[in-house]
Amino acid sequence: MTRGIFFFWAALWLMLPGPVHSDIYRYVDKNGVVHFTNTPSSPEYVLYMREHKKNDPRLTDPDRYDDLIRHAADQYGVSFSLIKAVIRVESAFKPTAVSPKGAKGLMQIMPANFSSLSVTDPFDPSQNIMAGTRYLKQMLARYQQQIPLALAAYNAGPDAVDRYRQIPPFKETREYVRKVMALYNRYNQA
Repeated sequence: MTRGIFFFWAALWLMLPGPVHSDIYRYVDKNGVVHFTNTPSSPEYVLYMREHKKNDPRLTDPDRYDDLIRHAADQYGVSFSLIKAVIRVESAFKPTAVSPKGAKGLMQIMPANFSSLSVTDPFDPSQNIMAGTRYLKQMLARYQQQIPLALAAYNAGPDAVDRYRQIPPFKETREYVRKVMALYNRYNQA
């Protein structure tokens, strides 16, 4: 009898569904309707956002990408501390981060900028950091190395900064600049 119970429970356990994954897939149909699912039912669905386990230390280790950040800092002449502060505020060091507006990766690059920044995989930490740093360098040059204005442009877009000729009066942008500057100063003192 004990053997029968064992086989019953083993069979029941094998019939249970496997681990549930929350990768999100996206599909745009012929009418332009966007569909999202975690269980794609056709090949038209493409990976939109990958799930990672919450206890995965790669996602929150603030020093994990330091070598890539140093390389980008050297390549583009942008402060290591500034790049790291931007990454911390943009994605909390999560390489698969996707914003509600569609920005992707560590430095939250918008899909509209992928081509001009030579991004083929926004979730590749090296590509993302190099492209984000390149864009940040462009904003620093555009605003004569005024870091707060460059950060505002990175967050809200250069058109908004040009229109207001200062940090735009958007709560999100002002908070973004404040957070990045605080971290930038803290990383500089470390």
